[in-house]
Amino acid sequence: MVKNDFDIDVKVKCLEERITQAQLAEKVGTSASYISRLINKQGGIVNKTFVEMLEKMGYDIQVTYVKKDM
Repeated sequence: MVKNDFDIDVKVKCLEERITQAQLAEKVGTSASYISRLINKQGGIVNKTFVEMLEKMGYDIQVTYVKKDM
């Protein structure tokens, strides 16, 4: 299970970068409605478009793996 809230991460980064989701969609080369669906999707996975959105805002994604206690 991924413990990040990627939808919140993208929304916060948009606010920090002063960019709208529609402007971000244009940079990524997709529609604003697709970006909205992707960001608001519950239980989704990180896909290529998500990675491109953060890259276009100048961010790298780092994933940390932590062994679960079983």
